[in-house]
Amino acid sequence: MHAMLPNMLLAMLVPIIWGSTYVITTEWLPEGAPLWSAVFRALPAGLLLLVFCRRFPQGQWWWRALVLGTLNIGAFFYLLFLAAYSMPGGIAALLISSQPLWVLLFGASLLRQAFTAQHILACVVGALGVAGLVIQSDASLNAVGVSASILGAICMALGVVLAKQWGKPEGVSLLDVTGWQLTVGGIVLMPLAMWSEPFPQSMTMENYVGLGFLCLVGALMTYIIWFRCIQRLPAFLVSIITLLSPLSATVLGYLVLDEQLNIEQGIGAALIISAMFMAQRAGKSAENTSTPSPQPARRSFSNERI
Repeated sequence: MHAMLPNMLLAMLVPIIWGSTYVITTEWLPEGAPLWSAVFRALPAGLLLLVFCRRFPQGQWWWRALVLGTLNIGAFFYLLFLAAYSMPGGIAALLISSQPLWVLLFGASLLRQAFTAQHILACVVGALGVAGLVIQSDASLNAVGVSASILGAICMALGVVLAKQWGKPEGVSLLDVTGWQLTVGGIVLMPLAMWSEPFPQSMTMENYVGLGFLCLVGALMTYIIWFRCIQRLPAFLVSIITLLSPLSATVLGYLVLDEQLNIEQGIGAALIISAMFMAQRAGKSAENTSTPSPQPARRSFSNERI
């Protein structure tokens, strides 16, 4: 636990920053341009890293960078915005919070990694926590929003599992791999933005500040930390930590936008924190109960490392 704690705290910083996206979008970004905002968030950050590192993928890492960049950045950003614009954000956040469960399923089916009832319980508790934070009594569903939310959760989960499995090429820095993914994600998003949205006009200084924050902090800095933590922590624990994002958004809404808090949100926050500790304990329990074998048939999902 003590060796894992610094990486856990660092990983927690990422969804806390991501949770500020709602406030920044409503207060500082140009209206009616969610996809262009996503392009401006991802592509300049990726290009900056490419210019700084001056290294391109080699061999199989061309298609791996394409897959990871599409899953982690391009497809996830698009589906997230589609879900948010199709139905109340609380419902979208709840459905996207199914991501840890998808991480378990992909780990089991693709990588033959075992999971336990403790992992499932952590998923359920975390989802209940998100529900307590974001669900309103007048929330409604629609097919487009539900489909986009679930597909977004699937994309993010598969991206986490594959990034954990593939790691990075020998002799290549984490900055390089992050730059590849952000660049690919921005390039994938650009045709969608050109097709479905007018380019933002009459940009204000607040718009530039908001986009600059999302690019330099919300993408460049956070994804460097994020991919580092994926390599150093169990993938399931990383996926549970992402549930801090709606908690951060709720707290910032209270502090910045004068939104009201209620007892259900307090309980939801407590459940999310509990789910994180449950996920950590599930990994520790799997590690302690595993028995060495010269030819193991299955690898523990919680104890998987690169």
